[in-house]
Amino acid sequence: MLMKWFLRLAVTTLGSAAALLAADVQLIEEIIAKVNGDIITRGELARQRRQIEAELRATGNVPAARIQQALQDREKDILRERIDQLLLVQKGKELSINVDQDFSKYQAELQRRFNQPDPEKFQAFVREQTGMPYEDFRNDWKNGQITQRVVREQVSRSINIPREELRKYYDEHKTEFVRQERVFLRQILVSTDGKDEAGIAAAEKKAKDLVARAKKGERFPELARDNSDAPTAQQGGDMGPWEKGKLREDIEKLVWDKPRNYVSDPIRVPEGFLILRVDEHQKEGQAELEEVESEIMEKFYGQRFQPALREYLTKLRQDAFLEIKNGWVDTGAAPGKNTAWSDPAQLKPETITKEEVAAQTRRRRLLWAIPIPGTSVTAKPKASSSKR
Repeated sequence: MLMKWFLRLAVTTLGSAAALLAADVQLIEEIIAKVNGDIITRGELARQRRQIEAELRATGNVPAARIQQALQDREKDILRERIDQLLLVQKGKELSINVDQDFSKYQAELQRRFNQPDPEKFQAFVREQTGMPYEDFRNDWKNGQITQRVVREQVSRSINIPREELRKYYDEHKTEFVRQERVFLRQILVSTDGKDEAGIAAAEKKAKDLVARAKKGERFPELARDNSDAPTAQQGGDMGPWEKGKLREDIEKLVWDKPRNYVSDPIRVPEGFLILRVDEHQKEGQAELEEVESEIMEKFYGQRFQPALREYLTKLRQDAFLEIKNGWVDTGAAPGKNTAWSDPAQLKPETITKEEVAAQTRRRRLLWAIPIPGTSVTAKPKASSSKR
């Protein structure tokens, strides 16, 4: 109310309501770039900057004294990353990639997981947990999935690594592949924290259902992502490698001699019910190429993916309508691409007076009367009439 009163006072005093409103719009939603049919605003980039800062502080990997420097390093690419995202989403729509059903499944799983069956209450829950409107949450998720699909189909599949290169790398780096015996595990934890007997029974039933789904062939990383209460959920339950003697004794006995893709029955632990899957069991000694081929492939792929992705995004930029306001820099700009900003407000419309219109009309009429060079105009004789 105080702000409204202040604005009314300013309008009354200065007599410039339109100017004030225009200034507000420019400050809050100033357009920074145009990307085909979409725009990027100053407000979007400011929100992205705040998110990056929050992530840097939340991870704890960056010392407090270096957060500002790390933020400055990241924010140089904020505009580039936003343009990248828009171009990939637009390409996904062009390719008719639709993830509506995927989102419906994802939402249903979230509603079940957080016990929010009512759609309206679930939307309020999303706003409370994420700090953003439900529509933004839904669009961000869908855009993220579309982006991943485009990158997978248009970039990842184009990266081919001949087996000869893998063999050559293996032969030159054999010492990298001398192994200690270790097991690679993934986990799903169904928590019983704070639950009564009925809640514990429901948690056990859920754990048994998840085991059955995993043994039938459902992807364990996705089951972990959508159902696990462990901190590793977002990593698909990945626990990494474990050497002999590092695991809890009863769990080590359970998984140590099991084959790849083995899924345990629910294990009662203090935190709830634990499900484990054996991703891989490495034997001690020199690993064969077949054992480490995927590891070498991932190393090569990691080296080639980012250049391939940047090359693809550069091509999308070259084919796009792209304008960027002066003072802003796209660090992924396509060489030679003109992205100069054209402000429609600065274009002067052509004006003409009524007298000029009339003069042009008379001139057009006169042109019809001027003979074309090389031709002659002969007057037609008048028809004569004779009386009989």
